[in-house]
Amino acid sequence: MSRLSRERFVPGAAPGEAYGDFPLSIGHGQTISQPYMVALMSEELALSGRERVLEVGTGSGYQTAILAELAAEVYTIELVEGLLERARKTLQSLGCTNVHFRSGDGSRGWPEAGPFDGILVAAAASSIPRALTAQLADNGVMVIPVGDSRSFQTLMVLRRTGQHIHSREGIGCRFVPLIQR
Repeated sequence: MSRLSRERFVPGAAPGEAYGDFPLSIGHGQTISQPYMVALMSEELALSGRERVLEVGTGSGYQTAILAELAAEVYTIELVEGLLERARKTLQSLGCTNVHFRSGDGSRGWPEAGPFDGILVAAAASSIPRALTAQLADNGVMVIPVGDSRSFQTLMVLRRTGQHIHSREGIGCRFVPLIQR
């Protein structure tokens, strides 16, 4: 995280503000997560550098850039095309060559690219989308905020072991809603 200039991902923010430990607006009713949450969610995936990761909610591309440093390949989906294109340009300017981009409903995942060793969802789901758990590789980990988007949610960490999904509750959090279309 110390190698990335976070202000490049937050258009219009004062440089000092970009490093505050709080979410910031990135337009289109979306936010960039606070640095602590980006670090925590990335850490929960326990990446070694060989994994294929699905990110749901590209947003500014900041979390994507972190994942691109930690994993072999990142597949990122964003519903808001304006955000996706801005993130694509930012990541390309940083030399990220292991990121694949898609516009669409992230709750459906990216079935033809799966299974994934890690899935990180950067928006709150009312329940865990079955399509995403179906794309989780054996021993894969998914990190997803779950709960009503009008209040606090719980960061859930799921691990697939064979046909079983084991889950544990993490910390309380607050994310924008996962929009499904």
